[in-house]
Amino acid sequence: MPSPLSGIYAEEEKVNRRPVAVMFDNHHRARWQSGLKDAEIIYEFLVEAPYTRYLGLFLINDPPSLGPIRSARPYFVTTVLEYDAVYVRVGGSEAAKEDVRTLKIADIDGLSSANKVFWRKSHKKMPHNLYSSMEAIRATQEERKYRMVGEFTPFKFHEDEMDMEGSVANKVIINYRKDNNTEYTYDPDKKIYTRYKDGKLHIDEIDESPLLAKNIIIQVAKTRVIDNEGRLEIQLIGEGDGKYITNGKVIDVNWVKKSRHDKTIFYDLEGNEIILNPGVTWIQVVEPRTEIIID
Repeated sequence: MPSPLSGIYAEEEKVNRRPVAVMFDNHHRARWQSGLKDAEIIYEFLVEAPYTRYLGLFLINDPPSLGPIRSARPYFVTTVLEYDAVYVRVGGSEAAKEDVRTLKIADIDGLSSANKVFWRKSHKKMPHNLYSSMEAIRATQEERKYRMVGEFTPFKFHEDEMDMEGSVANKVIINYRKDNNTEYTYDPDKKIYTRYKDGKLHIDEIDESPLLAKNIIIQVAKTRVIDNEGRLEIQLIGEGDGKYITNGKVIDVNWVKKSRHDKTIFYDLEGNEIILNPGVTWIQVVEPRTEIIID
């Protein structure tokens, strides 16, 4: 049956599990990440300048290594709520930690978990070297008696992939900050996008395979600095605009999210909910002034 995260078919017992959301470090000293290739939906968000951080959502895959794992921010918690996911992190801002408590997130925190759940590896320096595995996370989910089945509104997927009418999108460049950019290059033969980060091929640490995307969503959200540490408030509740990219084409979209728990729905300009092609989706959350080049 199809996964509600990707539309990819997998065994029923995997599809019916509760999603796991993992907070991935994206500091240049943390690269490359381990297990990110097995996520079905991945978000890239700004954090304190000039960095971004990833939230990977997993359901049908069980990577043997996950990391490096980093800390939470409130807008990541808001995203976790959309998927009713088990949240894997290590610490967080005070506001994020309060959100985890008050919203009763199914939380697995590296600061309060045993070393059978999280461990440090020696090939990277602290704090960019904390890892786990999906086996350890699923075992901890069960031990802590968190619900094993998720309750959330999934994306809609085509049964078979479809091309769409739109402008050409063979290359996508998102300039988050100076010296912080994300790029996708389209392969028309394989009908897939290959991902690059800061000019380098984005690979997975496990097997050095490149990270790929079938769908790319660019979500524009109001963003402001809220403290002396440079922490951000990203406005994910409300509405905004963006772009949807698949199979070498791009269209303009609008998004709506009514509350922290509600699903973010993306619509085309005619007001129809977009239907994704089956496969991995990257959601690039950007501030309004971000330079985006698509050609």
